[in-house]
Amino acid sequence: MRTVVLMTVTGPDQPGITALMTGELSQHAVNVLDIGQAVIHDTLSLGMLVEIPSHLDTQSIEAALLARAADKGLVVRFTPISEDSYEHWVAAQGKPRHIVTLLARKITAYQISRLTDVVARYHLNIDKITRLSGRIPLGALPEGSKACVEFSVRGHVEDAGPMRRDFMELASELDVDIAYQEDTVFRRHRRLVVFDMDSTLIEAEVIDELAKVHGVGEQVAAITERAMRGELDFKASFAERVALLAGLPESALAEVASRLRLTEGAERLIASVRRLGYRTAILSGGFTYFGKRLQQQLGIDYVHANELEIVDGKVTGRVVGTVVDGQRKAQLLQQIAREEGIVLEQVIAVGDGANDLPMLSIAGLGIAFRAKPLVKQSAKHAISTLGLDGILYLMGLSDRDTQ
Repeated sequence: MRTVVLMTVTGPDQPGITALMTGELSQHAVNVLDIGQAVIHDTLSLGMLVEIPSHLDTQSIEAALLARAADKGLVVRFTPISEDSYEHWVAAQGKPRHIVTLLARKITAYQISRLTDVVARYHLNIDKITRLSGRIPLGALPEGSKACVEFSVRGHVEDAGPMRRDFMELASELDVDIAYQEDTVFRRHRRLVVFDMDSTLIEAEVIDELAKVHGVGEQVAAITERAMRGELDFKASFAERVALLAGLPESALAEVASRLRLTEGAERLIASVRRLGYRTAILSGGFTYFGKRLQQQLGIDYVHANELEIVDGKVTGRVVGTVVDGQRKAQLLQQIAREEGIVLEQVIAVGDGANDLPMLSIAGLGIAFRAKPLVKQSAKHAISTLGLDGILYLMGLSDRDTQ
């Protein structure tokens, strides 16, 4: 009768350990049914599930492995696995797999404890835990510090809605971000990233900044806030706000553009995805003038926004052409994807306002970024704690991948 054994090897990490142990096993024609390895702070943990043929002496093989390991200062443990237990493990491979991602400025044991408690409550099994962020120095956190741990979980949840709500409430309570997404081939093979511009790529609402220059800042800002919260129809509120800009000198556009700040992580995110061959787009309810400047600065491939009408050097209070509202953003996303030969599952969409929800809902990965409460509740994913480059973690990319 064949013997199935779980072998675990722990101790100081050093080159050649896997070769040493499998070399000994290979002399006995042992089959490896599963294998996994992790190194934490130069300490190795290697696990192998092996099948030992029935005609071999299991104890002598284990004794040889113990001797090999002792020479390297390693500890080896052997756990017999029954055939029933093994068959149960094999049968579980068809269960759905998801990725739970924890993002924060610094990861604590309490955060992991609370998150994994939710995972356990919904009877999901954690198969693998991976740190995606770089190593964090001791002491005070460096400016812009990022920390991310990814959990690969397995199991079936009949209705994911309550679990998503639990994750959202926990994220708010702990001041972290938690994402839950299906583990599919598309997760690491996105090909197009589309961004809202105002309060997403840049840390301002341009129309509000123009209004301040024109002396109507409070009026326009109040309308903008209500529109972004989804309390007003975007097209109607947009027309009302643009009308208040009538008479604004064209020179004010350059003045405002000169003081706009990019959002934290924007440059790193876009540089990283461009290096990986992704296409990028700005789909904005703001103005083309500012989108084009960002296009030149960041190397964006597509820009679709609203064209302010300017006559005799002054803003008329109208726009030229079709207004880019929420539905138009979704249409443009689909159009660009078709032109590039990209399926929607390979698209990432990022925005903060209610007018971004249509495009967030059809993208394979829709992310509400530092968004209004209504948008965070409606979108599948949200990032509020880190900068835009935190999106790289949701794509399954580590800091090492994007250096």
